[in-house]
Amino acid sequence: MSAFFVATIKMTNPEQFKEYSEKAGLTFAQFGGKLLTRGKAETALAGTCAHHAVGIVSFPDMAALTRWYESPEYQALIPLRDGAAEMDLVAYSVPA
Repeated sequence: MSAFFVATIKMTNPEQFKEYSEKAGLTFAQFGGKLLTRGKAETALAGTCAHHAVGIVSFPDMAALTRWYESPEYQALIPLRDGAAEMDLVAYSVPA
């Protein structure tokens, strides 16, 4: 069963976020991850939108996604991420 995460991002330091996103993107492939899309928030069609951007990354399964998140390579980037943005990362599994 494949899995993905959605990152909702409220940037606090755009230059630092660019560095984080480039480095984080390099960590996906080792775990079978692939950036599906990213985008800038434009308008809330229903409800409210407190974030500036979103990214969606897929993995072969939840185990691969978890291995990526817990990897030393990604864990080393968390201080950079936290200095660059307020971010929610939510993992989802795709029903069979």
